Amino acid sequence: MLTLYGFDVSNYFNMIKLALAVKGVDYKTVTLYPNQSAEYLSKSPMGKVPALETEQGVLTETNVILEYLDDTYPDNPLYPGNTFEKAKIRELVKMTELYLELPARRCHPEVFFGQQVDELTKKEAKRALCKGIEGLARCAQFSPYLAGEQLTAADIVFLYSADLASVVADKLFGLDLLNMAPGAKQLMASLNQREDVMKIAEDRKLGNIKFKKYIASVT
Repeated sequence: MLTLYGFDVSNYFNMIKLALAVKGVDYKTVTLYPNQSAEYLSKSPMGKVPALETEQGVLTETNVILEYLDDTYPDNPLYPGNTFEKAKIRELVKMTELYLELPARRCHPEVFFGQQVDELTKKEAKRALCKGIEGLARCAQFSPYLAGEQLTAADIVFLYSADLASVVADKLFGLDLLNMAPGAKQLMASLNQREDVMKIAEDRKLGNIKFKKYIASVT
């Protein structure tokens, strides 16, 4: 059986949880926070989460795990279509990560942890988020999903990236980020109504309590 390492507050961890739920794959989880212990570094070379332990070994990096799951468990494909259509899904995944998730993450300390982020970083993040959502709007179909009529890996990454990016944009810049991409709000609402997504959201709430205790214990 697959073993998924990580914690329920991590958006990347939740991407893999949703992918496994969509595919109906059984797995077990080990709650674990990023760390540099020798034991965990033997599984995850950078000490990051998530990590997925398979019969052949351990995989890290979320997009790699998503593609592995799709290759190994072909039912309910996350990268459907011909080679070009699959490439377009990967393009959407990469755009969402590079131009929404990562710029917003630079401001997470201030928005979610009460720390201060310098003004230059915030200025750069604001510019990047606006440019990123506009670029995604030009690339995505939103009919109703990012790549068309079927849920794909792009929607999973979008769900757990754009949600946090939207909070950052609203709290720091007073921007309605999803409103800048026609169809994005409707997609987000539709995804959040899924039973598997609601279950992950409940796990996230419970996980946040444990995560706050963990942060308090190490600071």
